Amino acid sequence: MSLNLIALTAALSAFLGIWWGHVGVRVIERHSPRLWPAVLLTLLLGLALELWAATTDNKHIAVAAGIIGVTLLWDAFELVRQENRVKHGHAPANPDNPRHARILKAHSSATTLDLLDREPVGRRVNAEEAVRLVTTGEEAS
Repeated sequence: MSLNLIALTAALSAFLGIWWGHVGVRVIERHSPRLWPAVLLTLLLGLALELWAATTDNKHIAVAAGIIGVTLLWDAFELVRQENRVKHGHAPANPDNPRHARILKAHSSATTLDLLDREPVGRRVNAEEAVRLVTTGEEAS
């Protein structure tokens, strides 16, 4: 009996691709003064990995490259969506980034406040309470 480790390769590729993609999208979008170079690079890397996955004879490389490639293609889309989240105030803007400074001026809903940067209270909170929790750290009585 031989071990088939393709499922392990797929699981690790999916986990790492999604994890790195989630963090990478947030970091790149927050710090990049221009998004299109990052979007283009992510698209090209994703397409290159998909081509490699389609042409290699090694099944483990094909699985890993295919999963990471699709994840990168999705991350290119998510970079644009993350910028829209910043415009709507669903993600915090970075005032030190010139692109975000323009967003803060043009969109009244944009904010530098990270409503997720708080201690959990064990229940749902409305927007006003979330702001209070972030700015003062005090829970409503």
